[in-house]
Amino acid sequence: MARSTHPRPGKKPAKPYHHGDLRRALLDEALRTIQTYGVEHLTLRTVGERLGVSRSALYRHFADKQSLLATVGKEGFRKLRQTTTDAWEQNGRGRAGFQAMGKAYVQFAVAHPSHYRVMFGGFIESAAKDDHFLAEAKAAFKVLVDALVEQQNAGDIRRDDPVVMARFVWALFHGTAMLVIDGQLPEEVQRDPLGHYTFERLYASIRQETLRT
Repeated sequence: MARSTHPRPGKKPAKPYHHGDLRRALLDEALRTIQTYGVEHLTLRTVGERLGVSRSALYRHFADKQSLLATVGKEGFRKLRQTTTDAWEQNGRGRAGFQAMGKAYVQFAVAHPSHYRVMFGGFIESAAKDDHFLAEAKAAFKVLVDALVEQQNAGDIRRDDPVVMARFVWALFHGTAMLVIDGQLPEEVQRDPLGHYTFERLYASIRQETLRT
């Protein structure tokens, strides 16, 4: 199905920036622009104009659009890592915690669509993917790998390569998340029978007792 189109950014400035954390204000305005108009219409100049700050003030924090996007992506991965870690630990780990992680992942995408599109949309060029960006991405993925390894050690799920298994699990929930934020599935998908069915079929495919000798 075709994705919805975004309106082009208007020239009307947002409420002028006066004081406080300019870096945070720039990030927040970038997120608003992405949500309203799409990543392709984000420019550092437009963000600055909407906040009413000078170009020199912008460049003290971000050298260019790629630098701004990389920062958005890093922040998104940190938030995702904390969200899935909390879901895992606060729901008793194991199968229940794993199911909560899947639900939390989709909910994160719904709550932070601008972050999510930057994190996984291929908008960040390789030169902008510095060590910090890659470290945040790997740390977020490691939460899933570690949860699978713990369940493997408990004898609950198959002892397949945990990284390959994690990519399989991620692909499933990433696909669901993208369908939700693109408006192809209702946001309440994680509360309806589809959400339950998705997890049940996923877990059935990786459960230890499904192995055959």
